[in-house]
Amino acid sequence: MNKSCIFPAFLQKKDKVAIVSPSGSVDPELIDGACSTLISWGLVPVVGAYAKGKHHRFAGTDEQRIFDMQQALDDPSISAILCGRGGYGMSRIVDKLDFKLFKQRPKWIIGFSDITALHARIEKEGYASVHGVMAKALAHAENNQLAVESLRRMLMPENSPVYHIESHKENRKGEALGRLVGGNLSLLYALQGTPYAIQPEGKILFIEDLSERMYHIDRMIQTLRLAGVFKKISGLIVGQFTDIDPDDSFGSVENIVLNALEGRKIPVAFNFPVGHVTDNFALLHGADVRLLVNKEGADLQFVSPLTFGKKG
Repeated sequence: MNKSCIFPAFLQKKDKVAIVSPSGSVDPELIDGACSTLISWGLVPVVGAYAKGKHHRFAGTDEQRIFDMQQALDDPSISAILCGRGGYGMSRIVDKLDFKLFKQRPKWIIGFSDITALHARIEKEGYASVHGVMAKALAHAENNQLAVESLRRMLMPENSPVYHIESHKENRKGEALGRLVGGNLSLLYALQGTPYAIQPEGKILFIEDLSERMYHIDRMIQTLRLAGVFKKISGLIVGQFTDIDPDDSFGSVENIVLNALEGRKIPVAFNFPVGHVTDNFALLHGADVRLLVNKEGADLQFVSPLTFGKKG
């Protein structure tokens, strides 16, 4: 495996969590609700200056969103950064962030969907992050209990987490070790040809998406195939593809994915609970993991050393 990513410290009571909105605008009540949940965990939320802002579809101008994110990255008193939502906008600013001070005091960065671009940048810098729910789910924690609890346990863990998923008829059996990377397929596709494109050698890739046509999904998957991604990964986790327009000419998402693998003998786990669904389980992006797929189902175990949990 590649050299392991650096892990920030696990969160402890009274740690500060910045809430910023680097992409789309967020209902201010959701930011307030997320603060309440963080407080219930014993954490101290710190809301960014523009976290509740709005500029067209964004939570602020590019400059304002950069300011909020940079402030949170640089502040040594901040232990984690929760993104308010995805939507669109991270790609406009991801290359403009400075990680110099972040590297002196690493902190967890949390989000999914459009935040995939930020996870890709952080992994390239050599650090792990959390692919997980954001302000909306935290604000309505009672309706998103499993996802919210998975995030809490990922940030404040007692044991190395293991996810077991029921068997799927299209799964491909096998076992693999690798660094877990991925996220929203549309963003992974859009990052091709940039400095933050997937470096697939020995990686275990996970993908999910929302409201796409089948031929769009096929185009994006084929682009990753043409880029050599599927020839080099050691395992594949296919999350939820929700609100997809059906198209019998492509069969199913499973058909599209398996076609692109071109018969490679790697473990493939379908129907993983990650994506734009209620049960969007938290994943450690950049962690070393073991993926085991057999007739009983699929197990994903995080095997990165857990000594990172102590603050220096």
